[in-house]
Amino acid sequence: MSPGLAQEIILYAYESDKPLYHTTMAAVAQARKLRPVYFERQPRVERHAAMLTTLSRPALEAVAANLIRTWLLKKYKDMLADFLTALDIPHKEGVVEDLPPSMDDAKLKAAVDKLLEKYPPEVVAVYLNAFNEMNEVEWSNLKAMLENDKRLQIGG
Repeated sequence: MSPGLAQEIILYAYESDKPLYHTTMAAVAQARKLRPVYFERQPRVERHAAMLTTLSRPALEAVAANLIRTWLLKKYKDMLADFLTALDIPHKEGVVEDLPPSMDDAKLKAAVDKLLEKYPPEVVAVYLNAFNEMNEVEWSNLKAMLENDKRLQIGG
């Protein structure tokens, strides 16, 4: 994703979800072999830059995924709900228990188009990639859209 969006996610956790921010910061400090208190005392701009660099490492993929998932569920709950509603999937505030094994191409395209009209394209792309990767069900048509639709390119 773009550096600006990555910064937005870290800043959102810092301002709106202190437990998530501290958990993420502690994991980054541990990965950098620093004591969390030392890392916490660094100027916030430097600390956030170090956090973003470290979160891109494969060893912290689960921590980064949790940060993104929580940011989406809290800040973009309406987007998640809009997507699932457009697909006629029962949900509770954007959270779903069971996904259908496949999705109709036309319905999926209409739902994605609706999101892109209403929300920032990069945020939509991050959400749809996260949706595709974090669910047990993988829709081949969504995967194809993510790979081929220029509007859904991360950082684009």
